Formats: sequence, C-alpha cells, structure tokens
Amino acid sequence: MNPFEMVIGIVLIVSIASVLRSRYRAQHGILEDKDGNAVASTNPESTFETKALQSEVKKLNERIAVLERVITDDRGSRELAREIEDLRSR
Repeated sequence: MNPFEMVIGIVLIVSIASVLRSRYRAQHGILEDKDGNAVASTNPESTFETKALQSEVKKLNERIAVLERVITDDRGSRELAREIEDLRSR
C-alpha cells in the first residue's frame, strides 16, 4: 500500500466516523454550542406535546375517579341514572 492510498483510507474512515457520530447525536437530541460542547436539546414541540399529554392523563384520571365513585357507592338506580346524565352533560 503506497502512502497516497493510506491517506485516502484514513480520510475515508474519519469521514464515515463523523457521519455516524452526527447521526447518533441527531437521534438522541444532542446539539453543540458555539464552542463545540455537547448540549441536550429542549425541543419546544416535545414540551408542548408533553404538556398536552399530561393534561389528557389528568382528565382521564378524574373521569376514572368519578366512575369508581359511581360504581362503588351503594345508592339506588335512580341516583345512578341521575349521575350518569350529569356526566353526559359535561
């Protein structure tokens, strides 16, 4: 192997490593600041999505609590029907 082929091989290996490193960082949300230091990204879309999902989970938990209360209470069928109608009107 002559020196020219060796230089081409080294450049090729370094280029492939750089592409793989960039791909890994992109998949895991790692950015670089102006000095080249790794910084975790805070994606505004994911933050908004996270808040929306948390809100939905909270609403569902409230509904489950109401359903558990309706099912476990020992009341007559008229009271149960009235509560179900109240829940539908929400």
